[in-house]
Amino acid sequence: MKRRNLAQAAAAGTVAASATLSSPALSQGRIEWRMVTIWPRNLPGPGVAAQRCADRIAALSGGRLTVRLFAAGEVVPAPGAFDAVAAGTADLYHGVPAFWVSKSPGIGFFGSFPFGLTAYEQQGWMIHGGGQAMYDEIYGRFGVKPFIVGNSGPQWMGWFRRELRSIDDFRGLRFRTTGLGAEMFRRAGASVVNLPAGEIFPALQSGTIDAAEFLGPFSDAPLGLHQVAKNYYFPGVQEPSSAEEIGINMARWNALPDDLKAVVRYSAMSLHEETTSEYDVRHPIALAELVARHGVVVREAPRDLLIAFGNTAGEMLAEYRSHADPMVKRIADSYAAFRVRSAAYMLQSYAGNFNARALPIRWG
Repeated sequence: MKRRNLAQAAAAGTVAASATLSSPALSQGRIEWRMVTIWPRNLPGPGVAAQRCADRIAALSGGRLTVRLFAAGEVVPAPGAFDAVAAGTADLYHGVPAFWVSKSPGIGFFGSFPFGLTAYEQQGWMIHGGGQAMYDEIYGRFGVKPFIVGNSGPQWMGWFRRELRSIDDFRGLRFRTTGLGAEMFRRAGASVVNLPAGEIFPALQSGTIDAAEFLGPFSDAPLGLHQVAKNYYFPGVQEPSSAEEIGINMARWNALPDDLKAVVRYSAMSLHEETTSEYDVRHPIALAELVARHGVVVREAPRDLLIAFGNTAGEMLAEYRSHADPMVKRIADSYAAFRVRSAAYMLQSYAGNFNARALPIRWG
């Protein structure tokens, strides 16, 4: 989808805004939920995944539970999606934990943490490392029942108008970013701002911001960021993975019969696998096209920049592990312990195989 089509889709929200987001519709035992999202409608990657989620729940429930999707700005602005669900104005949202870290830094760990877990480690922590129970607990404070429904994988550091040769080039940059990674960048000297997807391009084009990161090549390309900033930096240490989620109003969740709760739960599990694997396939294809057709220059971040970021992330983690809120401390301790247990094995197995693949061998 071209960038102007995304803008047109957002403008169409003035029509949809007349729709009510009050109580869920009920008809002959059927339930209709209203989903708000933080994405432009049909944005490749998360926008499409949100509609896939709605369709999956309807299909697996045999039509007993349907979901009507409202894209960002159609009835609720993207930053207001969580609060709309918590208040019961909407029934559920599709978004990312990174958008809600102002409520508690503990929430951010369920999306990503700088220099932290990969997408596959993250899911392991959630399912087998105690993450899901803490995820439920901290979101429960706000009356929301959360589920992970995908992961866009390792992010890219972002799109920059000029080259970054050292940490000095980074200081003072006006940078669009989100989540706990935004806090890392802020402490490293950037002036950070969180903008919804549809607002990133005009801000970058006008010079309101100097740089921006979003998700990765597959979802960045449709936003048109490469048209105004050609330097595309990796690795995205601010988000070594980025979980996507749905959050359901707790009263709506509790009112579901057990079989429909199971439908939602297993829909989320299947969506995670499908969405995560789609990013794995689409990101490299999109990146190759950005380079070949649009003159994007892929650059690796300087070592001293990464070390500065890493030390800043370490300071943040230490603070969260001694946080005044016991819930935040418990989450940070659990996340850090899982990373320690996983680190050596990941280097030996995954990184070891990647290094072996890079050797000068004949293959294929």
